[in-house]
This record gives sequence, C-alpha cells and structure tokens, in this order.
Amino acid sequence: MKKMIVCLCAYIIVACSYKVVSAGEGVSLTDETHVESYISGLYKQIDFAQFAPLPYEIFSKAYHGYINLLHAGKLNKEKAIITICDFSLPSTANRLWIIDLIKKKVLFNTYVAHGQGSGDDIATSFSNVENSHKSSLGFYVTGDTYDGEHGTSLRLAGMDQGFNDAAFDRGIVVHGAEYVCSKFIAGNQRIGRSWGCPAVPSALSLPIINTIKEGTCMFIYYPDNKYLASAYWLNKKVDYLPENNVYADALPQEITKPRTKIIQYITNGKIDSVKTVSLVQ
Repeated sequence: MKKMIVCLCAYIIVACSYKVVSAGEGVSLTDETHVESYISGLYKQIDFAQFAPLPYEIFSKAYHGYINLLHAGKLNKEKAIITICDFSLPSTANRLWIIDLIKKKVLFNTYVAHGQGSGDDIATSFSNVENSHKSSLGFYVTGDTYDGEHGTSLRLAGMDQGFNDAAFDRGIVVHGAEYVCSKFIAGNQRIGRSWGCPAVPSALSLPIINTIKEGTCMFIYYPDNKYLASAYWLNKKVDYLPENNVYADALPQEITKPRTKIIQYITNGKIDSVKTVSLVQ
C-alpha cells in the first residue's frame, strides 16, 4: 500500500510537470502598424486614372470600417466594392468615389448631393432624424432596388447607431436627380440638394446603382469630431485582414507568412516534443 502511494505521488509530480507553453505566435494581424501598412499598400495600388485622387486619410477610415463590416458578415463577399462620399468637399467637386477593391481601380468619380438641411454648397450639419432633410454620416450597406418617383432607386441600411441607423425608415436611398449636374452648377454655383439622400447624376444613376447594389459598403465622411471619436465600425479594432486571396499582394511580406503557434511539451523540465499549429482557420 505504501509503495502504491509513493508511485501515485511520483505519477502526479510527473503529470504536473507535463504542460503546454506557447513559444511564439508569428506576426499578429491585429497590430495597428500592420493594419496601416496593409491599407497603405492597397491604396497605392488603386488606379485613379483620369479621376481625382481620394485622400488617403479618408480611404483609410473607409476601409477600416469596410473590413470590420466584412468580417462581421454584413457585406456581400462576392462584391468587393466600396463607395465613399467626401462631404468635406463642396458640392461642385466630384466627391463620390466607387472603387473596385479586387481590380483596384476607380469605377466612378462624380457629383453627389447632400441634404437641404445640411448646408448650401458645403455640408456642415448632419442628422439621423426624420424630416430634418439632413444627410447622415457613417457606414451603410446597400440593399435592393425599387422604382420610385426618381426612377430606379437603391435602399440603404445605416450601420452606425445614433448617426445613420434611421436611414431605412427615413427613406434615405441612392437615386438619380436632374439637379446633380454641371448645368445646375453653372446657374447656381452649387448642385441641387436632396432631402438627405446621396443623389447622383441621372445619367449615371442606373450604372452606379447596378454596380453597388446588394450588399456593398458606402461611407459618408465629414470631419465631425463626435462621429470620428465614437462611431463603432470606424473605431473597432481590426482583428481580421484578408489573406491568401486577391488582397494578398497589398500585404507587407512579413504579414503574408503563415501564422503559426509553436507548442512545446515539457516533461520534468525538459522539452519532450514540439508541434507547430496553424492559427489560420
């Protein structure tokens, strides 16, 4: 009996010394420096061709939210399209960009209207309230189309709580408008204004809508301190970046290396065996 107790104690001591430790997890894709390198690399590959270049600072914010929405399952993975409206620019500027993130090229760069309540030539005030006739900042996901008073229109679902999540109920949609054109600018020193919808030129409305419909991301930007400081999708830490796909060549070399964890099995203070486990699901 005494001998059995001694053996049992010895077994417990050995078992307790047999443990798993991590000896390194490779390069973390959640590191902000790597995320910024990734976004910067992607931006540098975008072909703006004859179009006005979108400022990197705005693209970075838009893509930050885009990748968070994509990872959360909010976007159509088959349509890597992002639409960005820069409402810090006057309405007379081509302040709407639609970018194909796979082909890395600008598809459209044109006028886009803001709401009557948001300002004259330049939008300065934004709201999420019904009948405010103001534009709403933030991230949207495009929905389906319908035929309305402006012809084919595209429904939008606002993703930022408190900033644009009332968009669907407010009837905020993408539609064409005759007042969004250079001819209107010539007579009024600005384009016309909507009731809060990001209205686009009538001649381009159908191709734009067909390009961005059904689950793509739209980002309406303005340097509003409250929005920039508190918006969820914009400020959420990126914990995912696309790997081993069409985005891979935008990644720095060290990030494209497989992410692994080395497991050491230790017995009585000595390494008994080593196993490498992939962290990529």
